[in-house]
Amino acid sequence: MKYLYLLLNIGSLAIPFLFSFHPKLKFYKLWKPLFIGTILTMVIFIPWDVIFTNQGIWKFNDDYFLGITLLQLPMEEWLFFICIPYACVFTHYALLHYFPQMSLAIPTTKILSYTLIFILALLSIINYDKWYTLVNFILAVILISIVSTKNIKLLSEFYITFLIILIPFFIVNGILTGSFIDSEVVWYNNSENLNIRLFTIPVEDMVYAFSMILMNLFIMKQVIAEKT
Repeated sequence: MKYLYLLLNIGSLAIPFLFSFHPKLKFYKLWKPLFIGTILTMVIFIPWDVIFTNQGIWKFNDDYFLGITLLQLPMEEWLFFICIPYACVFTHYALLHYFPQMSLAIPTTKILSYTLIFILALLSIINYDKWYTLVNFILAVILISIVSTKNIKLLSEFYITFLIILIPFFIVNGILTGSFIDSEVVWYNNSENLNIRLFTIPVEDMVYAFSMILMNLFIMKQVIAEKT
């Protein structure tokens, strides 16, 4: 099904985009900082994606995309870094709009952040020869360290909203990694990761999603703060 990856992108974006104009949410007013956050996040993630694709750390199945590529990445992969962050950031803001108390206490947030930094750093050292694990976890360590210093409130909220975002994540990423279909949309070289799967999803993908969304949110918050 050549349209599968494209349909996953469009399906992920459709409802958040439509509800961006909801009179109570008015998420469209955040499009400019979101655009900046998306572009700057892509500056990190796209070269990473290109290098890992060229090195065979992951590959894309020709059966599930239209065949239009840029820098050896399918058009749908480029759209992934626009559609998925949009949907996730929208979900984060919508949840906080309707449940403004949805956050951890700051001391708890700090303890959780330090724990994650320690665990991810330790796993990076132990698995220094597994490129997806190493790069993924190091980026998360750096990002959590920066955000915990610059905007601990964002982390206190995101730790909660991310748990909810994981629900559609498991559906979309599950399909991308082979759930419910004949073969994977994205194939992983298991010698470059921990080879631990949640259903069909490499455990590293959860950290990858965490960093991608958090980076978008953090940059957005910085842009908004500079204007106020």
